[in-house]
Amino acid sequence: MSTTNSNADNHAEEHHGAPSGIMRWLLTTNHKDIGSLYLLFSLLMFFIGGAMAMVIRAELFQPGLQIVEPDFFNQMTTVHGLIMVFGAVMPAFVGLANWMVPMMIGAPDMALPRMNNWSFWILPFAFLILLMSLFMEGGGPNFGWTFYAPLSTTYSNDSTALFVFSVHIMGISSIMGAINVIVTIFNLRAPGMTFMKMPLFVWTWLITAFLLIAVMPVLAGAVTMVLTDKYFATSFFDAAGGGDPVMFQHIFWFFGHPEVYIMILPAFGIISQIVPTFSRKKLFGYSSMVYATASIALLSFLVWAHHMFTTGMPLAGELFFMYCTMLISVPTGVKIFNWVATMWRGSLTFEVPMMFSIAFIVLFTIGGFSGLMLAITPADFQYHDTYFVVAHFHYVLVTGAIFSIMAGAYYWLPKWTGNMFDEKLAKTHFWLSLVSVNVLFFPMHFVGLAGMPRRIPDYALQFADFNAVISIGGFAFGLSQLLFVAVVYKCIKGGEKATAQVWEGAEGLEWEVPSPAPYHTFETPPTIK
Repeated sequence: MSTTNSNADNHAEEHHGAPSGIMRWLLTTNHKDIGSLYLLFSLLMFFIGGAMAMVIRAELFQPGLQIVEPDFFNQMTTVHGLIMVFGAVMPAFVGLANWMVPMMIGAPDMALPRMNNWSFWILPFAFLILLMSLFMEGGGPNFGWTFYAPLSTTYSNDSTALFVFSVHIMGISSIMGAINVIVTIFNLRAPGMTFMKMPLFVWTWLITAFLLIAVMPVLAGAVTMVLTDKYFATSFFDAAGGGDPVMFQHIFWFFGHPEVYIMILPAFGIISQIVPTFSRKKLFGYSSMVYATASIALLSFLVWAHHMFTTGMPLAGELFFMYCTMLISVPTGVKIFNWVATMWRGSLTFEVPMMFSIAFIVLFTIGGFSGLMLAITPADFQYHDTYFVVAHFHYVLVTGAIFSIMAGAYYWLPKWTGNMFDEKLAKTHFWLSLVSVNVLFFPMHFVGLAGMPRRIPDYALQFADFNAVISIGGFAFGLSQLLFVAVVYKCIKGGEKATAQVWEGAEGLEWEVPSPAPYHTFETPPTIK
């Protein structure tokens, strides 16, 4: 239904002298165009942020200062984090939502198409401002992506103002995108599509959108206070004027922890679409998945101070945040078990989206276990601010969020372009990514447990061997992503035409499930042989 409507809109536009070329993209209100813009922008940011990670890893390849100055190293860690979170992961998920949510609920388009256009087009300017700040006299922001006071207020350079402005614009874009998703899902569902019949991807995005609206104003408040502390002589975070630098951490992490779930809940939705398709079974425990997603979202507001165990909280506070953090692993575990149960005794085939999904389930679980270790307050005193933390959140965000985005892109590319991608090239991309990402991040657990501090451009000699291995893994992972660009480019340009049942599975597949094959997203049911 949705495809026909959107195509009809496009034809209508063409007949009325609609803009073409660059103006088509600047003025478009079509959800597919805007979804594509978000995805391409996110890919560009992924490579810019990745290039900064390469600078970091080149500097850490061996001990001693060899390539960049410590201050520039700090600028790279700061801007790498900001770009990957706000420029790569979040816009990619918004792009997938733009493309897929209207189709999945049978809507002709997003509910607020002009706002949709605006929410995208302010993003390039936000990141242009952030990147240009690196070329200012004194350099760009150098206080870490968490911009703790007093590093960002008292000890920062003048690029702080540009950093604050760009974060505000990113936040406005996120809030507009979230409002659009909520209004679309509430008002434009096809007749008969009740909430409990919505695909899991739609559910995870609905919950994510509410999280965004709840926490983005908190981030806006934090950066505004940083701005007034630095330029207008307020003392929100300055103890000399009656403020408190630890208050900054409370405000920031009250945004920052739900933000982590904003970056992983849509990933859960993507995996919940892909696993049933290639298992040829219905998703196990649909309603429990919905409730688990909602529980994760609610609990994410009760765990923020687990980032702050070393700030001298009262014991009761530390215990509360420790237990809440452990509790959040229960609904997450429900999801993992449901995916495994979906695959159990299914007729599995291992196409590229399924390979990325299985890698996601295994590696995200590793990230979850290291998160549980970090939740143990007395142990966290040892882990805090070491490379163990870096290993933990990169397992969650790279092998979690980014692998799921790759899985979704491969899964829906034939749907978007009408062409099949080059499977051999895509599988090469998968295996290179899988091996290199583990060479990159797994040894970080060891150097972290041995006490190597993060965000420092130099280190003691005993960490040299592991860091050389980590850096080699980093360069291999970065370079293998060029294959992804090649696959996408070839697929857009042409290739074997995708069929109506693009993911029906291998030829001559014997169905092992006794019940009829379930309907897959957008597909007519495959014939049972």
